[in-house]
Amino acid sequence: MSILSRVARAIDGFNDRIGAMIRWLSLVMVLVGAATAILRYSSRGLGLSFNLTPQTELQWYLFSLIFLLGAAYGLRHDVHVRVDVLYSELNPKKRAWIDLIGHVLFLIPFCVVMLYVSWPAVQNSWSIREMSPDPGGLPRYPIKMVILLSFVLLVGQGYSQILKQVSILRDDGDQQPPTVDSQHEVGS
Repeated sequence: MSILSRVARAIDGFNDRIGAMIRWLSLVMVLVGAATAILRYSSRGLGLSFNLTPQTELQWYLFSLIFLLGAAYGLRHDVHVRVDVLYSELNPKKRAWIDLIGHVLFLIPFCVVMLYVSWPAVQNSWSIREMSPDPGGLPRYPIKMVILLSFVLLVGQGYSQILKQVSILRDDGDQQPPTVDSQHEVGS
């Protein structure tokens, strides 16, 4: 196995571990949402008033973590939406070319631009320790850091995908095209 194959496998493994964590965050998000709804409606019936801002913001933060950190995991398992009219009928080498061109011309440059554009806002948020504008709200600066992290993970996974596509084009046999295997199927 070449060094590039080992690098690709390490990146894949890292994003798989993040994907496993995200599954649990999904459950936590649902539980927080349910608890918030129960508290909101039961307190009204009892004539009580709770500040549910932290719980509501926590639910949004969990959703943000799932969405932002899950992007690289989705790329790794090739589950992002695509127009699949012709792609599914192509042989693996032609698919590899399409994916390679897409990653090199679109994914990596987009992620680099997003890192460049996001950096000042995240840096400013950390420098002032940005807080929620709502009373009792959560700090905003940690969740904004996840924006940068998500694009770093996407760049890494993009490079892993590029290495796998090049391997397919070179007939190395080391790498298989990314697919959702039975261990990582949605809903398992």
